[in-house]
Amino acid sequence: MKGAAVCGAALVLAGLAGIVRTQPWLAKTMHATKEADEVYGLPPPFELHIATLGWDSAVADMLWSKLLVEYGTHWAEHRDFTGVPNYVDAILELEPTYPSVYQFVDTLLAYRPLRGTEDDVRKARAYLERGTRERPDDPKLWLRYGQFIAFIAPSFLNDDADRKTWRNDGAIAIGHAVELGAEPDDAIAAADMLRGAGQTQAAIRYLEHAYAFTEHPSMTEVHEAIGKRLAILQATHMRDEADAVLRAVEEGRRRDFPFLSRGHYLLLGPIANVAECAGFAAAKEPACVRDWSSLPLGAPGDNSQP
Repeated sequence: MKGAAVCGAALVLAGLAGIVRTQPWLAKTMHATKEADEVYGLPPPFELHIATLGWDSAVADMLWSKLLVEYGTHWAEHRDFTGVPNYVDAILELEPTYPSVYQFVDTLLAYRPLRGTEDDVRKARAYLERGTRERPDDPKLWLRYGQFIAFIAPSFLNDDADRKTWRNDGAIAIGHAVELGAEPDDAIAAADMLRGAGQTQAAIRYLEHAYAFTEHPSMTEVHEAIGKRLAILQATHMRDEADAVLRAVEEGRRRDFPFLSRGHYLLLGPIANVAECAGFAAAKEPACVRDWSSLPLGAPGDNSQP
């Protein structure tokens, strides 16, 4: 009996020694596993239709809930979270018009734990653009898409040209949202951005639509604000066009007849190259017009179409 007791005590001591020896390693391994990105265990999006056995909508809701839980958990634990596209791709495969994805995907990617990158922002834009295709008549979606690429995304971009292009695209999207029924006062911000990008005619068009939409007693204040901004833009556009005409005339006079006064040159009309402008096809070319009213002019830097 005494030998058995000694043997048992020895086993207990050996077990305690083993725990003491392996506990730090196990704790370290567990911590490293916890800190790493979780393994995404679902099949590829295309195969999900088979796995859900027809319960696509229910599974999409479940995945959305799981995504929000993981997002919040990673923020609480200060851990990086790069698995957002896995969940989003799966949800949109099951339900391409899923509204919650398009409402929050920009936040989930641009402001993911611990911080989004330029690549995340570009992915968010791609998802929102898909949303505009899946839900083309949704003004809220168009407005969110425009606001994201105009105001939020540019701060994540490294190239100045990209920032300018994205802001311009955002302004156009906001203007389209107003056309679909979004809040008309958003057209003022869109118009200012388009004007800043040199697209004055597009800005005027959006404000004209917004001005018509707000012609209601309950929207008097917004209607008047849009009307004032529209009048300023129209006057500015007319002045820019007049300046462009004067520059074109002066450049032509200096090139063709620098010894003539501007008044005498205006009497002559645009000077066309007779050899290059022969024939019906050439007569339609901008360089072959024969009167000032047909001269193709636009405001400096204005790339918009009438």
